[in-house]
Amino acid sequence: MVTALITHSACLGHDTPPGHPERVERLRTVLAVLDGMDLQRHEAPMAAEADILRVHPESHLRALREAAPEEGLVALDGDTFLSPGSLEAAWRCVGAALKGVDLVLGGQAQTAFAAVRPPGHHAERETAMGFCLFGTVAAAAKYALDHHGLARVAILDFDVHHGNGTQDLVEDDPRILFCSSHQAPLFPGTGAAHETGADDNVVNVPLPAGTDWPTLRRAWNRTILPRVEAFAPEMIFISAGFDCHRADPLGGMTLEAADFGLLTERIMEVAEECCGGRVVSVLEGGYDLAALAAGVAEHVNVLKGGA
Repeated sequence: MVTALITHSACLGHDTPPGHPERVERLRTVLAVLDGMDLQRHEAPMAAEADILRVHPESHLRALREAAPEEGLVALDGDTFLSPGSLEAAWRCVGAALKGVDLVLGGQAQTAFAAVRPPGHHAERETAMGFCLFGTVAAAAKYALDHHGLARVAILDFDVHHGNGTQDLVEDDPRILFCSSHQAPLFPGTGAAHETGADDNVVNVPLPAGTDWPTLRRAWNRTILPRVEAFAPEMIFISAGFDCHRADPLGGMTLEAADFGLLTERIMEVAEECCGGRVVSVLEGGYDLAALAAGVAEHVNVLKGGA
């Protein structure tokens, strides 16, 4: 199975303050662990502005451009920062996810993994937050629908935090099924089970601190994956956050690295049934470097057909 790895050095140019959990070393660590894998490697292009405007209004882009510094850092909120390289990094994040769509739908790869930062699943229509500037996965899902003419896609989010931004960007689009398992209560405080979208196209499974692999597996097998199967997407997107690991400083779940591989196996089984295994995964959270590296290795190894 051919798996594409899409990344760009510009994603190392997004700086955050000393001690910030979403730091340059995250991506360096991910790229190092993937360095020896047999992957089809691609450089992330800059997304076209029109591709970002599918999910964000012009006012959001304008506000970020006006806030972006020529030097130093600008705080958008207590968690989210802009440096001189941040906007190119965020543009490349979207470009990486779109490149993954093109490669998979063009038959050059069966799966794709976008190793990029900053993450994207907290960015709402007009609000950058939670380390995120643009809704990367939401933009890629809309691109697959609008540019490539797919009828239905699914976004599966296993980050420890709820993808409030992704939900905000897709919940009114019946062509997109958004499913999230996440710890609750936890930032950003959204993702209750009763949040189901305008067309019953949102599935939220909040889970308590201390959640282990058997509990998470039951949630996916009983609630999330049956909904995906019933929806029959033509492509599956993954918001791949690795902060459910027991060592992560920002979460309270207790997964081990191997569990991310086991969950990816289940997703791939459903993807094979629904859409010929066409999966595009995008890096979201994961803030303990060793745990992040190990989880990404497990995840990508399954994407490329390893056991």
